[in-house]
Amino acid sequence: MDRPDFYRFHQGHRNLPFADAEYDARLARLCSTMDKLGVEACIFTSMHNIAYYSGFLYCAFGRPYALVVTKSQSVTISAGIDAAQPWRRCHGDNITYTDWQRNNYWRAILSVTGPGKVIGFEGDHITLAQKALFDEFLTPARSEDIAPATMRQRMHKSPAEIALIRAGAEVADIGGYAIKDAIKEGVREIDVAMAGRDAMEREIAKRFPDAEYRDTWVWFQSGINTDGAHNPVTARTLQRGDILSLNTFPMISGYYTALERTLFVGTVDDASLQIWNANVAAHEYGMSLLGPGASCAGITHKINDFFAERDLLQYRTFGYGHSFGVLSHYYGREAGLELREDIDTVLEPGMVISMEPMLTIADGKPGAGGYREHDILVITEDGNENITGYPYGPEFNVVG
Repeated sequence: MDRPDFYRFHQGHRNLPFADAEYDARLARLCSTMDKLGVEACIFTSMHNIAYYSGFLYCAFGRPYALVVTKSQSVTISAGIDAAQPWRRCHGDNITYTDWQRNNYWRAILSVTGPGKVIGFEGDHITLAQKALFDEFLTPARSEDIAPATMRQRMHKSPAEIALIRAGAEVADIGGYAIKDAIKEGVREIDVAMAGRDAMEREIAKRFPDAEYRDTWVWFQSGINTDGAHNPVTARTLQRGDILSLNTFPMISGYYTALERTLFVGTVDDASLQIWNANVAAHEYGMSLLGPGASCAGITHKINDFFAERDLLQYRTFGYGHSFGVLSHYYGREAGLELREDIDTVLEPGMVISMEPMLTIADGKPGAGGYREHDILVITEDGNENITGYPYGPEFNVVG
């Protein structure tokens, strides 16, 4: 029996998040970057870059995956356990490697790159063990960290990407309304979260009938559980007067969007209302600052000053916003487009960024809890467009 190191297994109809022309344009921009760096081939190993340049979002389950890009080819490298699914979901060619011999993954990659080339890799993703195999099998003349350049490319969204992100924001709003309807005294966090998640998954399937469905989730927090932005859902039951944090995250073909809102169950006390209104005011002020020519650090310092004038800056716990695109809570992050003091990136039309100030008041103090509002904004030629629709603030979000 012939037991090959790798082979091609292509069957079925291909379905991708975007048209071929979108991927061709992304690859063309990548090849331009490769020319500038003198790189002959790129090996992408992260979920976000493989998805961005090919459309394929892998499920590793302990196996390595790759996308190899040369001046003439774009080839995903996938494990035999997935059969032809990676080919059906990728732009370009696909090679399946087998388990019959250790490191067939690298032999498949070598079949595309050839030995002794100048190779680009993702320095922020590849492990030390895999980098050693990279050097052993490919014997590169030189290796170049391509990750920073690809991140800069991903920060600028195409019209097709913005359309998908806009749809995701609309789905996030639908999840938010479903959560609002489910909020009642005595209900568990997990039950409210499931209502939001189910509503979003149904809507995604309605809008994108040819997509794959996975990873959509909700973080719904109450009481002390609101103190952190990413605290998991629990079985805590809601009580009258509880502060709540609504967080919906629809995932569409690897693209992440979000809605985040502060709410209260039934009533809100005066101390909490004061903090909430201050955070809403900072949110509105921050959104007014988002436009072409503004720097991430400059925006951050202005919001810091806003909070400091109200003696609230000490309650801020993280940055004020981040980029959107191919990312999620377990892969991908365009760290060069975050609203933080140490990020000097200047906003440009076509970027998509959130505004999400958060204040956390310690348990036992007046107004205790975490307050956060979150909208998604597309940077335009003369300002921004807010694509989040669910209302924020006390008038709409004292519920149950």
